[in-house]
Amino acid sequence: MTDHEPTEPQTDEPTTMPNPESATTAETASDELTGETATVDADADTAAESSRPAIAATDLSHAFGDVRVLDGVSLSVAPGEIVALVGPNGSGKSTLLRFLARVRAPDEGSVAVGSEIGRARVGYLPQQPGFRAGFSAADTLEFYAQFVDEDVDVAGVLERVGLADAASRRVDALSGGMTRLLGLGRALVGDPAVVVLDEPASGLDPGMVERLFGIVSDLADAGVAVVLSSHNLGPVERTADRVVVLDGGRFVADDDPRAVVESAGAVDLQTAFGDLVATEEVTGR
Repeated sequence: MTDHEPTEPQTDEPTTMPNPESATTAETASDELTGETATVDADADTAAESSRPAIAATDLSHAFGDVRVLDGVSLSVAPGEIVALVGPNGSGKSTLLRFLARVRAPDEGSVAVGSEIGRARVGYLPQQPGFRAGFSAADTLEFYAQFVDEDVDVAGVLERVGLADAASRRVDALSGGMTRLLGLGRALVGDPAVVVLDEPASGLDPGMVERLFGIVSDLADAGVAVVLSSHNLGPVERTADRVVVLDGGRFVADDDPRAVVESAGAVDLQTAFGDLVATEEVTGR
């Protein structure tokens, strides 16, 4: 399923972008400091750096004409944390994810990215990734690799997302699910600190859905902050550290999956979702 919120036509935006703000670095220790003191200061700076969120959105509000899709929402995601954004179609999920990925700006509020020095990039998978026809999957990732400073192991990225056997296949010959996996690969180019994924499992068979959520878990284990939207609530419940439910432009729940389920008096996240949102779309579930 896809969101049908009122949005402007999407463009195929770059998916790894440098943080426009300078990275915070530890101050150079004075020559008068002893080696022991300098080490303590460096350790303190490292601890402070790791405690900062990888991405923080504050008081985001946005409207399309007279339709207000976000109303003062704030979200903070730590390095290595997986946050799943769920909500009914048209609830503003894709709009919020675009703001987090910084491919567009909200009417009000701010988004700050980058808690890890040298890794202040965001990888973004839009809901409908698109690529220029005539190029292979490998050629496509090679193209995006030239926009980042680091060397990119394109073959390794394709292996990571399950497209190693399709490296030489033209992108216009890929299935819808494979195109989405290539979009995920594109989002991983440049070793981003934050990955924002809009319905990454859409169009994938059950086996590939599990593989995708396995990739998400591996990213988190490596310290990457992951924010994703998904209607695949079973894998979300098993994988996410937090579930944020968006409805009516506001967050109506924000907790770990089990706590969200228990707060709704439900047996699983799928059932809790129907109880938490108030749209006509889920009435009677």
